[in-house]
Order: sequence, then C-alpha cells, then structure tokens
Amino acid sequence: MGAVESTEGEREPLLVPSQPATNTQPVLSRVYGRRWFVLTMFSLLGFMQGLVWNTWGPIQNSAKHVFEFSSTDIAVLVMWGPVGYLPWLLFIWLMDKKGLRASLLLSAFFMVLGAALRSVPLKDLYYRRWMIHGGQLLNGLAGPTIMSAGPLLSTTWFAPDQRATATAIASLIGYLGSACAFLIGPLAVPAPNGTVGSTVYWNQNHIGDRIQFVLYAEVGMIAALFVAVLFYFPSRPPIPPSVAAASQRLSYRSSICRLLSNMRFLMIALAYSVPTGVVAGWAGVLDMILTPAKVSQVDAGWIGFWSLVGGCVFGVAMARFADYIRGMLKLILVLMFAGASLAATWFTLTCLTRLTHLPSTKVTTWIPVLPYIRCIKLTPVTSQMWVFFP
Repeated sequence: MGAVESTEGEREPLLVPSQPATNTQPVLSRVYGRRWFVLTMFSLLGFMQGLVWNTWGPIQNSAKHVFEFSSTDIAVLVMWGPVGYLPWLLFIWLMDKKGLRASLLLSAFFMVLGAALRSVPLKDLYYRRWMIHGGQLLNGLAGPTIMSAGPLLSTTWFAPDQRATATAIASLIGYLGSACAFLIGPLAVPAPNGTVGSTVYWNQNHIGDRIQFVLYAEVGMIAALFVAVLFYFPSRPPIPPSVAAASQRLSYRSSICRLLSNMRFLMIALAYSVPTGVVAGWAGVLDMILTPAKVSQVDAGWIGFWSLVGGCVFGVAMARFADYIRGMLKLILVLMFAGASLAATWFTLTCLTRLTHLPSTKVTTWIPVLPYIRCIKLTPVTSQMWVFFP
C-alpha cells in the first residue's frame, strides 16, 4: 500500500477554484536573494520559540529545588505550548488576511512579553510561579504561526525546486531550538545536591542565579529578533517566484469548510498532528522520565539534544532529496513511522526492566531514543510537504 508512488488522484490539489481562471496572460516570476534573509529571520524566531518552550523540562530537578515546582508543575509548563494552539483559527485568519508580516510581528510580541514575564525576579515564589506559567502560555500562543507558516513562506518566496527545502528548514528549526534547550539548560544550570549526577554541592541561591541568567539571555535574544522583524520583514516579494505564488487565493471560510470535509486532508493532518503532539509531550519531560532510570540531568540533556539535532539534519537532507523526486513522500512517511514505532517499542521494553529483565544502561537508553525522535520528527515535516507537493 505505502511502498508505491503516489497515484494520480493523490497528486490532485486538495483545493481547486470553483471557477477556473480565464486569464491566459503570462505571469512574470522572479526569485530574490533576500528570500534567504526572510527565511533566516523566520527560522530564528522558530528557534527561540522552541528554546523557550523547552526551558524547564531539561532542568526540572533544579527548577523544583529553586522555585518549589512539583512534577505536575513541570508537566503543565510543557503543556502550555500545545494549549497555545487552541485559537489557531484566529492566527490562520490573520495570516491569510493581513499577511505573514503582521502575524509574525504579533507572534514575536507574544514571545517578548512571555520571556519578559518569566524573567521578573520576584521574591514571592507563589507569584513568581504564576509569572512563569503566564510567560510559557504567551510563548505558546506564538506556536500556531511559527509552526504553520513555513509552507506559506516557501510558496511565497521560493521557486518550486526549493520549496521542500525551505519548508523543512522553517519547520525543523523550532525543533533545533528545543534541542539546544536540552544542551544549554543542564550545562548552564547545575543539578541540585543529592540528585543523579550531582558531584558538587551547590546552594539554592547559586542555582537560582544560573536559571535567572538563562532567562535574561533568552529575553534579550528574542527582543533583538523582534526589533529586526519590526524594521524589515516583507510579507511577499514585489514579483512572485512562480505561477502558484501569483495565483488568487480562495475564500478563507469556504476553504476551511472544504478542507474539513476532505478525507485526504484529514488523513494528512492526522499524520502531522499525532507524531508532533506525541513527541512534543514526551520530549518536554524527557529528564523527568529518565530520572527513575538513574539517568542524570546532563545525560538526559545530551540524549534529547543529539536525538533532536539528528532529526533536524536528517529532515533537511530528506527534504532536499524530495526536491529532486516526486511521488515518493508517501513511502518516506511509511518508513519513518515504522522506524519510530520500532525504536519506541525498544525504549519502552528497556524501561520496564521488572517485566522484561532487559539491562537498563546508557547504551540501551541512547540507542532507541535517537532513532525514535529522529524518525518521528521527520514525519510531520514530510506530511506538511505532502499537502503542497505530493
């Protein structure tokens, strides 16, 4: 079923105009060098959004020690990212009606405000925790635009033979930010005394100062990006790069209704949303999952970092490969899901040592986690590309 090229029916557009265009005049097209700057600015915002979202999971032991967070608090801090997607229709409408610049500026403003709230050094831990939760929610509200605007940006700015690559870069760079949070957090913030991997005694004030330094650094970088986008980030080039970019867009309301009644679209959306949601919730509390297995905060951070970085690099490489082939994305999706399923099964069995009696070591933990996240991270991007160029 999946090991074949896409059929002609699968290659048909998900949405077609009810009345075909009658204008036969040739459309001028041009590709601008500034497209890479636009992609870079968008990708950097995605990087910071992922970095801020994954701040607390990799340092959950230290955060519990300083702010008196519970395990539930850490899980809720991770959950605010997906919660930010609830008003997704509003952000998609804004992007469709006002353009990419307006929607991206709003998202960047949410990110700046959220990062600033988290970094306010209140002495009262009760109000400080509420400020941190509010900041995480505001950062999550930037997610709908950051995570979904990649295909729009690639279609608007890039030629057809570069769109898969541009889409993969714009979509995967947020995961790279989450990966760097696995590295920056445990290396910048020491684990509290008495936890796995802690060899030096650190008092609470020193750990709190290191967390505060990370928060200040993040708000500074986001503020710089916001100013840069405010000064220059055009919604579209003066001349479109292709006929598709110059085509008239369909009605927003009718398009939503037609998509939600299209079984092909629902299946592609399912293939995108399920792996994204599963791995986001799982990776965000990876340190908390591995702590009972006697994995230190630093080791868990390295596991999360290399697995996500591998997924990003492999995803961009596969997207570049997809620019040269057509009709094989369905096969790629099936292979990625199969690899992720096998790796997840292996990881689960090694964690259930009381039932399986398998050795739980660094090797048996690292080996399944790396291909699991690498494969599962690529499947949403492949699904996203399939919508636009199957």
